[in-house]
Amino acid sequence: MSDILLSVKDLCVDFVTSERTVRAVNNVSFGIPAGKTVGLVGESGSGKSVTSLAIMGLLQKPAGRVSSGEIIYNDTNLVTSTEEYMRSIRGNDISMIFQEPMTSLNPVFKVGDQIAEVLMLHQGLNKKQAWQKAQHLLDQVGIPDPKRSIHKYPHEMSGGQKQRVVIAIAIACEPKVLIADEPTTALDVTIQKQVLELMFKLQEEYKMGMLFITHDLGVIADIADDVVVMYRSNLVEQNNAKDIFTSPAHPYTKGLLACRPALDKNPQRLLTVSDFMDEDGNAKVVEEAKTQKVDKVYNIDEDKNPVLLEVEDFHVHFPIKGGIFGRTVDHFKAVNGVSFKLRKGKTLGLVGESGCGKTTLGRSILRLLEPTRGKVIYDGIDITNLNKQQLKEMRSRIQIIFQDPYSSLNPRMTIEEILLEPMNLHSIGKNRAERIEKARWLMSKVGLFPEQLLRYPHEFSGGQRQRICIARALAVNPEFIICDESVSALDVSVQAQVLNLLLDLQEEFGLTYIFISHDLSVVNFISDDVAVMNKGKFVEMDKATTVYTSPKQKYTQDLLSAIPKGIPKELLQQV
Repeated sequence: MSDILLSVKDLCVDFVTSERTVRAVNNVSFGIPAGKTVGLVGESGSGKSVTSLAIMGLLQKPAGRVSSGEIIYNDTNLVTSTEEYMRSIRGNDISMIFQEPMTSLNPVFKVGDQIAEVLMLHQGLNKKQAWQKAQHLLDQVGIPDPKRSIHKYPHEMSGGQKQRVVIAIAIACEPKVLIADEPTTALDVTIQKQVLELMFKLQEEYKMGMLFITHDLGVIADIADDVVVMYRSNLVEQNNAKDIFTSPAHPYTKGLLACRPALDKNPQRLLTVSDFMDEDGNAKVVEEAKTQKVDKVYNIDEDKNPVLLEVEDFHVHFPIKGGIFGRTVDHFKAVNGVSFKLRKGKTLGLVGESGCGKTTLGRSILRLLEPTRGKVIYDGIDITNLNKQQLKEMRSRIQIIFQDPYSSLNPRMTIEEILLEPMNLHSIGKNRAERIEKARWLMSKVGLFPEQLLRYPHEFSGGQRQRICIARALAVNPEFIICDESVSALDVSVQAQVLNLLLDLQEEFGLTYIFISHDLSVVNFISDDVAVMNKGKFVEMDKATTVYTSPKQKYTQDLLSAIPKGIPKELLQQV
C-alpha cells in the first residue's frame, strides 16, 4: 500500500451544539492512491463534504471537530498537526475544488490576482512571475484568450469558465492530492464533459491522487477507479468501480444506481432508494411492477387532446448599452423567432446549454419578462395583449416552479403563510379555515406532513423545499405549469421522487408542463415532446423517442454524446 498518498482511518466528526452532539462522519476509512481517482458518493447529508473539510482542516470550529480517527499524509496525522503545518500544505500539497465557484472566488478581485496569490504564498514568486504563471494556468485549463481573461472579474465569466478558474487555483502548486467537491453538479452536460476531461488530463500530467465527491454515479463511472459509498454518516460500501456498478452489495448503492433516468429505458416511474431499503437501512424486495418498462407510443393524428398553448414567432431582445451616454447600440436576442404548439395534458421538454434562452422563453410566456414581439395563445386567449388585471386572473391558470427552491421561498414566512398567500390573492376558498384545510391537503399531496405547515423554509431539506414550491404552484388550481430546472440541484434519489410526483400530479389533475432542463436524461423520462434550443432558436423539435434515438442536428448529437454513460471506464472500453 506504499502508493497511498493520503489515508483516512476510522474518522469520526461531530458537531456540538448547546442542545446535542450530531455525528456527521462515523468510523470512515479509505485511502487515496497516487494517480488514481476515488469516488466518494452519497446523498446530501451523508457526510461526504464534511469528510473532505476534515481532511483540509477546514471544519467550522468550535462546533465541528474530529472526535476520533486519523488522517495520515506524509507520515503525519493531520488531525493533531498544528495550524501552521496545515497552512503550509493546504493549497500546496493538498488542494480542493469547491462546489460553487461563485462563492469560492472573491468578487472584488480579478481572477489573475486570485491565482497569483496562491503562487506567491506557497512558491515564493514575485507578482510579475505569479501573473505569468497564472496566465499559463488559464491557458492550461482551457480559458479562451487567457491574456485578456486574466484581467476579468468572476462575474464577467460563465459558470463553466469560473469552475475552470477554481481548478486553475487548485492545481497552481501541482498538488499531490486534489479533492473535488461536486465540481460539475450545476454545469451543462457539454461543459461537464469538458471539465471532467480536463481534470483527468491534469491528473495524468501531475500524477495526482484525486478524491471526487458527487451524488451522481453516472459521473463517477466516467472518472473513478475506486468508489466509496456513504449513507447517513457511515461508509456502507467500498470497492473498485467495476464491481460497484456490476454487482453492488448494499441496497443503498443499488438504489442510487437505479434512480438515475436512462436514455435507453422508459419506466413508468423511477425507482428510488426507498424501494430498496427501509428507514432503518434494511434491504427490501423490489416490487416487479415498479421496474416495469413501457414504450412511449405517439400518433399525433390520433391525439384528441386540444392545443392548449401556441407560441408564434416569439422574440425576446435585451438592449446592449454603450457610449458615454449609455445609449442602446445593439440588442442581445435571447429568444429569436420561436414557434411551437403544446397539447393539453402533455409535457414539452426544453433542453439546451446555459444561455441558450430556455429560462427567458419560459418566463416570457408567463410575461414575467415582456416579449419584444410575437404571440402566446393560451386556450384561445392572447396573453401578450392582456392588461395587468387580466394577467393577474390568467395567472391562476398558469404557474411556474423556479430552479432554486430556497431563494423562491420567503425565509420570513411559514409554509402555511406561503401556501395561503396565492389563495388569498386569487380568492381561492371561502374563508381562512377552508384555505388552511386546502394547505394541509396540498402538503399531503406532495408527500409532506400537514403538521409541518408552521415551520420555516430553512427547516426543510432541498427536496422538501422543492415539494413546497410544487404545492404553492398547485394552490391556485392551475392547468399549466412551467418547471424551470426544478430538479437540477437535487440528489438523484430526491430528483426521482420529485419527477414521479410531477407525473402523478399530471395524471391526477390533467396538468400540462413545459419542463426546462439541461439534463437530457431527465427530460427524456418526463417529456412527450422535446425541443432543443441553441442561441435563442429551436434547432430541433420532435417526439422524445425520435429526438433521443435519431437526432438530426449535430448540436443535439453533441449534447447526447456528452451525457455520462454510467459505465465504468474499463467496461466502457469493451463496449
